[in-house]
Amino acid sequence: MTATQTKTQWTRTPLILSFPDNPKFTETYGFAGNSGHVNLEGQLMRSPDSTSRTVYIFMHPTSVLHLLPMPVALADAGLDVLCAASRYPRNDAALIQEKVAIDLGKWIAHAREALGYEKVVLLGWSGGGSLSLFYQAQAETPTITHTPAGDPADLVNAGLQPADGVIFIAAHLSRAETLTEWLDPSVIDELDPDNRDPELDIYSPDCPNQPPYSPEFVARFRAAQVERNRRITRWAHAKLAELKAAGGVEQERAFVVHRTMCDVRWFDPAVDPSDRRVGWSYMGDPRAVNVGPVGLARYTTLRSWLSQWSYDESNAKGPLNAAKIHKSPVLLIENTADEAVPSTHNPAIFGALATPDKEYVRLEGATHYYLGQPELLARCIGSVIDWSKRKGLLSP
Repeated sequence: MTATQTKTQWTRTPLILSFPDNPKFTETYGFAGNSGHVNLEGQLMRSPDSTSRTVYIFMHPTSVLHLLPMPVALADAGLDVLCAASRYPRNDAALIQEKVAIDLGKWIAHAREALGYEKVVLLGWSGGGSLSLFYQAQAETPTITHTPAGDPADLVNAGLQPADGVIFIAAHLSRAETLTEWLDPSVIDELDPDNRDPELDIYSPDCPNQPPYSPEFVARFRAAQVERNRRITRWAHAKLAELKAAGGVEQERAFVVHRTMCDVRWFDPAVDPSDRRVGWSYMGDPRAVNVGPVGLARYTTLRSWLSQWSYDESNAKGPLNAAKIHKSPVLLIENTADEAVPSTHNPAIFGALATPDKEYVRLEGATHYYLGQPELLARCIGSVIDWSKRKGLLSP
């Protein structure tokens, strides 16, 4: 489909999946967190006349994607699209990646067994990219039985069905790795974000290090970001052990992670060169986002930090799981002006993929959401359709 072709007329069908769950404590707000069940919501977007035997499943760990340009454009092109939400829609404070993988498995089984689709293609966009890799790796060869906090999360016996193909679009390495690259390393005291190392406080006009940054400073900055992530991880483990030893009703602890959108690449285009706008992130001015209410990992819990954000302990890291995918065809599409995905991330994923059946497409000038870029969005959709047909995932 090109930007000028006629759009398919399609409808949205709400879907709800429900299955038993008995968490040790409430993770989600309201009835859903107290009913003894996990309740998943999604939307099936397809023409009422569709006879397609293939469905493209979008899933993000916490976002709901049915209004975004990408799934809408696929439905406009005549493809059947399922936008599936996890048990943590729009709120990742207590999110456990292993449980999200179980949720995605329920959607794939539903697509095949209840909706009758013969082919299921995982389309991982943004944070859904690393989720798709994590899921597919565990579906091919399941190994995980517990979360990084030691809680049961049995993916080995969860009955995860591998997808027939994986598409990785406008997607970063993982939540844990991307957060680490954006953590403000100047923070010295997690309880007092105003207590900062002035030599690493790059957004301060008084910082002695200003762009263009020297390679030595960039290396020091990156090492300090990793160390801050590890410091929080050590504290999370120690606090969990303390709560367990106390033997009381408190089993979890919520906390705030301050200043999480600080990166030398935002203001020095020589660091990780790409077509992205200098001094800008996908959420706006990174200096404002760094201290704003909607930054990555701004509000989280001990267990969620370990599962979702820990640089060393998260099971959902992209290259780690790409290296475990041996059987599935994978299409990777890089948007060269992506404000949310550093240019180093897609080559790293592609290089790590163990499957020999992998292809790489670069869309020059494409941004994260394709806003105001109908021709580039159409090229992306065309790449998806062409690859799907060549791989036997979509009827010619």
